[in-house]
Amino acid sequence: MLAVDVRDLHRGAVETVGQLAPQDEAFEGLGLALEGPVAVTGRLSQTGDHEFFWRAHLAGRVHGTCRRCLTAVTYPLDTDVEVLFSADPDAAEDPSVYPLVSPVTRVDVRPAVREEVALAVTDFPLCREDCAGLCLRCGADLNAGPCGCAALSD
Repeated sequence: MLAVDVRDLHRGAVETVGQLAPQDEAFEGLGLALEGPVAVTGRLSQTGDHEFFWRAHLAGRVHGTCRRCLTAVTYPLDTDVEVLFSADPDAAEDPSVYPLVSPVTRVDVRPAVREEVALAVTDFPLCREDCAGLCLRCGADLNAGPCGCAALSD
C-alpha cells in the first residue's frame, strides 16, 4: 500500500510496502531502463498537523551501458530515503518537501519514489571499477587485452 489514508495514521505509523512496475505511470517520462519492479518498504508517520515523515528503502535493478567500454550492464538500485510531506504553505517552496493539498485525506508516496529512483540511478555506470575502456585509436575493447595499436605507434 503506497497511498495511506491519514485516518490510519492517528493510531500510529503505517507500513508502506509495495512494488512499482517499470511501466508504472510514476516512472513515465524518466527514460529509466528498470529490469523489474522497484520494491518499496517503509513507514509513514504523522509528525505534525498535516505533516508526515516517510522513511523507506527502495530496491530494484537497472539496465545501462558502461561509460568506458559501452557493454550492457545491469546494476542494483538500492537506496534509503527520508522524505517529508507537508500541506504547510510555507514549506511549499522547500525543494526537500513534497507538498500536499489541504484538506489532506491521504498521502501517496509514489511521487517521492519517482524522484528518489531518478536520483539514485546513475547516468554513467561501469561494468566494473577497473574497466579498461575502448582503444582511442581503433575502438577495440581493452578489457579483452591489448589491441596492438600501441605496438604500431612505436
